[in-house]
Amino acid sequence: MARRGARLGRTALATATALVAAAALAACGGGGGSGSGGPVTSIRVLDYYNNEPDRTVYAQTLDACGRQAGVTIEREAVPGASLIAKVLQQASSRTLPDVLMIDNPDLQQIAATGALNPVTDFGLSADGYAEGIVSASTYEGKVYGLQPVTNTIGLFYNEDMLAQAGVTPPKTWDELKAAAAKLTSGNRYGLAFSAPANYEGTWQFLPFMWSNGGDEANIASPQVAQALQLWVDLVGSGSASRSVVNWTQADVAEQFGAGNAAMMVNGPWQFPVLDEIAGLKYGVVPIPVPQAGATEVAPLGGETWTLPRTGDDARQKKAAEIVACLNSDANQMDLATKRSTVPTKTALLDSFVAQAPKMAAFTDQVKTARSRTAKLGADWPAAATKIYTAVQSAITGGATPDAALRQAQNG
Repeated sequence: MARRGARLGRTALATATALVAAAALAACGGGGGSGSGGPVTSIRVLDYYNNEPDRTVYAQTLDACGRQAGVTIEREAVPGASLIAKVLQQASSRTLPDVLMIDNPDLQQIAATGALNPVTDFGLSADGYAEGIVSASTYEGKVYGLQPVTNTIGLFYNEDMLAQAGVTPPKTWDELKAAAAKLTSGNRYGLAFSAPANYEGTWQFLPFMWSNGGDEANIASPQVAQALQLWVDLVGSGSASRSVVNWTQADVAEQFGAGNAAMMVNGPWQFPVLDEIAGLKYGVVPIPVPQAGATEVAPLGGETWTLPRTGDDARQKKAAEIVACLNSDANQMDLATKRSTVPTKTALLDSFVAQAPKMAAFTDQVKTARSRTAKLGADWPAAATKIYTAVQSAITGGATPDAALRQAQNG
């Protein structure tokens, strides 16, 4: 999937079951390096920031935190799809890292295995963080990770195309449909979004579903059906391409950048790509809501930093210093600015927007955004699968939104 927030729930339920078996080993395993009782001179870190600019940004930040803590950082960055398998291997061989970064929807499944320490056991606190961020890193009432930055999705629009058509950025679903229809011309669609049969499709649908009062615990409801009908109508009317069922968020950005779509649903990780396109002027607003005055509820993306149970108290305490450093006010602001993400401490949001005004729409949404695992916890991947299955069925004409949602919920 695409960067950061699009890496949704790649951990299947089968992987979570395997982690349970590994947890018994993890709980008593050693962290490697300097043994228990000796001075801690190095800390092992595992993450999936293996692409630029994230790889270098985090290398610099982690090294600075290591110097502050008086240790050398031994960092391993693996492809996102390989992270959980790597954790399993390390758990079985009792070589878990001292600091583990994981995609936030994966945290509750991993915490449920007993492989992680509550960060509060080491004096770390999530006080002052956005509510949805705290929820994402909480399992059975205990906080197991701290997340320095987050992201979500918004509505991008081509400023020149909207100006030429006399269209203002839409705020409601009716305005979105009208704007998309007016902006559709020739080979250009009014709107592009990503609706593939995977977690990326669910991620993009959530703002529409949640803002209309939809509930992931039971998607066979009028509220979810209305949100899905909106997407079906956009495709059926020709305002959006039928290819949305195959497009990734990167594909959507490519269509938007090439002028084949006047608006798109996407995230701030697309800024570097779009900013390289000569002559492209674009803006971002929050995802339109069902009716004026409604609250937009978007999903929270990003990664949380955790403390595995390595069995070495000294190393775990030093690892907690690294996690605390990553989450300092200064590092939250620095990481957010360099990575087009949003700080997770609410007191930083106003000053962040002042420094990065193009992040305003995303920052506003973070205040009311939700964790994907807030309600269902480790059962979220199953619900996410039901959602994208219904979306695919309805958009391709396999069933009406009502029927598709009932079939997916009960299937």
